[in-house]
Amino acid sequence: MAEKINEIEAAAREHKRVRDAAEAAVAAGAGAPQNWPVVPIAIGVGVGSAALAAALLYAGRGRKK
Repeated sequence: MAEKINEIEAAAREHKRVRDAAEAAVAAGAGAPQNWPVVPIAIGVGVGSAALAAALLYAGRGRKK
């Protein structure tokens, strides 16, 4: 039984250590939300979808001779 108490205490200490580290990171500004570059991502998605559509149209056409 003493071994389980030690495991519980160790888990509680680990939880407290992680919680304190997370609070310190947020206080230091490391937990601030990131600003994603929306316009370049949107352009990339648009070009990628256009390329995919062109590839599907090219693959779907029949060979005529």
